[in-house]
Amino acid sequence: MNYTASEVLSFVKENDVRFIWLNFCDLFGAQKRISIMADELESALENGVTFDAHAIRGFRDIVQSDMVLVPDPATLMVMPWRPGPGRVIGFYCDIKNPDGTLYALDSRNILRQVIARCDKMGYVCKVGAECEFYLFKTNEDGDPTDTPLDKGGYLDMYPLDRGGDIRREICLTLEEMGIKPEISHHEQGPGQNEIIFKFSDALSSADNLQSFKTVVKTIAARNGLFASFMPKPLLDCPGSGMHVNISLVKNGLNVFKNIVEGDSNVAESFIAGILARTPEITIFLNPIANSYERLGKFEAPAYVSWSHQNRSQLIRIPAAFGEKVRMELRSPDPSTNPYLAYALIIAAGLEGIEKGLALPSAANVDLYTADENLTRTLTPLPTSMNEAISLAEESSFVKGVIGEELLRKYLSFKKKEAEDFSEAINKAEFYKKRYFNFV
Repeated sequence: MNYTASEVLSFVKENDVRFIWLNFCDLFGAQKRISIMADELESALENGVTFDAHAIRGFRDIVQSDMVLVPDPATLMVMPWRPGPGRVIGFYCDIKNPDGTLYALDSRNILRQVIARCDKMGYVCKVGAECEFYLFKTNEDGDPTDTPLDKGGYLDMYPLDRGGDIRREICLTLEEMGIKPEISHHEQGPGQNEIIFKFSDALSSADNLQSFKTVVKTIAARNGLFASFMPKPLLDCPGSGMHVNISLVKNGLNVFKNIVEGDSNVAESFIAGILARTPEITIFLNPIANSYERLGKFEAPAYVSWSHQNRSQLIRIPAAFGEKVRMELRSPDPSTNPYLAYALIIAAGLEGIEKGLALPSAANVDLYTADENLTRTLTPLPTSMNEAISLAEESSFVKGVIGEELLRKYLSFKKKEAEDFSEAINKAEFYKKRYFNFV
């Protein structure tokens, strides 16, 4: 529900709300939070709440460190695991400069700008994420181990699948927060799970994905477990993807509806645009060194290609009918900043429409076993952070979407991360120390 500021204040008074969580994320999607008392909410809605941006990775230097969080009232969420008395609600926030102007490096606002461009072209973009994660046991001190919760496989049931009750609790919590789960099941890896929630507009979808990660980690911890969204926490097992499903609506109709019959020029150009730009936006879709352990293995793509239903492709058109027809981009992983990822993906698709790009021929083969004579005709996805960084650094498209300052800051951190990785003697230890507890 899209609440107004006055409706939010009434909700707080009527529902014994005592604490307010103000949520935002850094350039890399890491979630941050300030908690205020309910009495401070009216002031926060009008004037914002100041925080030290110098302490947030990539934001500001110490000379001009003050920034302001302004809650977006439309994003009100109740935290079901913090019931009354003293109920807790949360908001996602706009990040502003002290003079009230929007902060140029606020990735949520960058996505909002791309959505405005989409609206101007007459389209509404609907986005849904399929986000996989692993559940691990913890030790006697409550710290995570690398022992998965179970040894189940794809769609297994209890007792092979021991995560069913956790998924049920996650789904019920999401429902109470207004996020609608549709499907949940055990995935291919031991202790690996997937929960798919209903698509929505792009900004809400990104907000919901951030909320989903918080809920998964919270519910897992309450059950003595640790949830990891690391792309490849177990190097010999399937990686965790974040497949992004997209459709476009114009005048109330899904423009992807007829693509199965090859009769949708707009949808085909949208897909062609995304195919053309995926290599240069990969550092935002697969942003950590561990991401490149996943690509090209266990149904994760390795090439720029598409086809219907085929799970070895970068983009596939899943089997669906009517208004549910969509495209699925299979390369992103859960370590991404969803606001930047969605902004770049949608902008690439819109560019494809504007240029009237033709969709290349479908690759109707299993690319994991395909003959080299075929695969060498396809553009490969980057196979390392360094390669992905170079492609983004040279991209006028990326710079045009997210801005020169954000691109420069983002890549400066990623270059240091890639350098640290290249100097690591034990790659597995590097992954565990750098990412396991934090992604």
